[in-house]
Amino acid sequence: MCSESRPRKILVLNGSPHRADSTTMTVVNAFVEGLLASGRFTAETVNISDLHITPCMGCLSCWARTEGRCVISNDDIAPLKQKILDAEIVIQAFPLYFFGVPGQVKLMTDRLLSMMNTYQGQHAPKDGAPAHGLRYPSKTRKFLLFSGCAYVQTDEVYEPVRRQYDLICGRGGYTAVFCPQLRTTVRNGGTRLERTLERFRAAGAEFAETGALTEQTLRALTRPPFSDGVYQAVLDRVWAEEREKGADGHGTACN
Repeated sequence: MCSESRPRKILVLNGSPHRADSTTMTVVNAFVEGLLASGRFTAETVNISDLHITPCMGCLSCWARTEGRCVISNDDIAPLKQKILDAEIVIQAFPLYFFGVPGQVKLMTDRLLSMMNTYQGQHAPKDGAPAHGLRYPSKTRKFLLFSGCAYVQTDEVYEPVRRQYDLICGRGGYTAVFCPQLRTTVRNGGTRLERTLERFRAAGAEFAETGALTEQTLRALTRPPFSDGVYQAVLDRVWAEEREKGADGHGTACN
């Protein structure tokens, strides 16, 4: 079989501690369904919480003594790095809890420092390029961020995340799909959720065909599904129910 006819790889990195029950993964799975419908891809999902990842030691060996390779070799980072390099589409999915990526994602990201070029004192470029360049650039690999949150807007609450990935990947080096009010949308279900999932499936089909999402599509995926008044009433009910469960009720208001 020639290389052009082999299915291309989609790698989904699920950064939610809720794993398969993640709200964000609800829309990511729909997006991947749209990609797979083209018949040109295969997909694999890795739950970051299931990986054995030793925290970065800050030794910076991957920038000098063992350039491009982390000295920690007895955990899951080396095979994960290879999965990333082998994939044509990498989707990183995570919930927004406290204005940044969850701890599992940060732990993984720190250990992938070897994928950045060695820092040699240069200033971060002003043109939106990565802070000091990607060690393994690819003209075909696409990187997408998907994240759901409980907030009514995404611009300000995702600014720390966007800034971090601008420095790592370069502005325009990734596609960000940041979804407001997502937990409530999934929790309530019904026709509103079905419409949401259909938009994500259609977006996946669009990305399979063109390798990008139009601004119109991004707006459709990231607009708040509830009006402010309706959403306030829904949240009042949600938090009242959570408080009734008490400290041992194991509430799951957001994921």
